[in-house]
Amino acid sequence: MEARLYALQRLSAVVMAPLVVVHLITIMIAVRNGLTAEEILSRTQGLSIWAVFYVVFVLAVAIHAPLGLRKIMVEWFGLPRRGADWIALAVCVLFLGLGLRSVMAVTGASIGAAIGGGA
Repeated sequence: MEARLYALQRLSAVVMAPLVVVHLITIMIAVRNGLTAEEILSRTQGLSIWAVFYVVFVLAVAIHAPLGLRKIMVEWFGLPRRGADWIALAVCVLFLGLGLRSVMAVTGASIGAAIGGGA
């Protein structure tokens, strides 16, 4: 089980790395061009490519971060694995809920449409 979770966390990091780079470049371009929040939102509304991009990003973060927290809770704080599992699951659900809601707000897409590729 531990080996699979380790591999899953590493895989999520591989997925996240290019997404973080694209996200940061996008932010730098927007700031450099002096775009307001309203202008940024007007450019992202209805663009399913951004919805798909950020849904994948949210999924990767919702897997990666809770697994890292779980490991810290077990190894550093001595929390029993079962307790750490439940806390990690709660963090995963929280990140999924908040993250997917944010994607819907920023892109104007439903999550089903983002996953299916439509707007």
